[in-house]
Amino acid sequence: MTAPRNSAVGEQGSADSTEASKPHKSVKGSKGARPESRLALVRRARRINRELADVYPYAHPELDFENSFQLLVATVLSAQTTDLRVNQTTPALFAAYPTPEDMAAADPEALEQLIRPTGFFRAKAKSLLGLSAALRDRFGGEVPGRLEDLVTLPGVGRKTANVVLGNAFGVPGLTVDTHFGRLVRRWKWTAQEDPEKVEAEIAALFPKSEWTMLSHRIIFHGRRVCHARKPACGACPIAPLCPAYGEGETDPDKAKKLLKYEMGGQPGQRLRPPSDYPGRPAAPLGAAE
Repeated sequence: MTAPRNSAVGEQGSADSTEASKPHKSVKGSKGARPESRLALVRRARRINRELADVYPYAHPELDFENSFQLLVATVLSAQTTDLRVNQTTPALFAAYPTPEDMAAADPEALEQLIRPTGFFRAKAKSLLGLSAALRDRFGGEVPGRLEDLVTLPGVGRKTANVVLGNAFGVPGLTVDTHFGRLVRRWKWTAQEDPEKVEAEIAALFPKSEWTMLSHRIIFHGRRVCHARKPACGACPIAPLCPAYGEGETDPDKAKKLLKYEMGGQPGQRLRPPSDYPGRPAAPLGAAE
């Protein structure tokens, strides 16, 4: 993956003297507060990343997959639903259609029924049929390892492409989903709303080698602690670094009750989590959750 356009720091991640001297929006945002310098922003962002790495050393993609095709399909299915629901759906799907050639030849109605639990199943089935046919016809039945090729596939945008590149090919990329965007704006790393602009500004704060794991850590934190409506501020391990502290529940005991997944003593989203995952596997589709 090439670095997003307008990257201010570049792949090495070092803030040069020109960039470091540029004023940035004040962290607190209060009237009369001293603006945060570019260098201070970079240092604060990287410290948060280090703290998250300590909290989530097991951060990983929360979709079950065994190869790049399965990851691509699962990521397309994950739109507008949970990774848990996708993981509960894909075992039967991949048993029926293990390869792009198999899925490209699928009966549309049969495919729709298999993926129905993920929602928007007609549109998703159309995308899966289209991308599978494209893989068969244009890429020899293999998932391409280049961003510019992946985004030509039906139903595959930049976010999905970066998930596949980072986790199936080892090509660094930022996954700007709703959790990622919400948290980087809360932390005042960016004020952008457009995902591609968010990607460019955040990429400029970190070395390229950190992009994929940074994405996992931020998404993990957004799902477990820093929720959209009621963040668990009182149980947040990076509270001292957060300019938005106090937007959520600050009482430690009440905040602990808001924690989710392994942080709250509940099953994770994967039926087959990595061996170092500290929580419990999720239940299969139809089982008691």
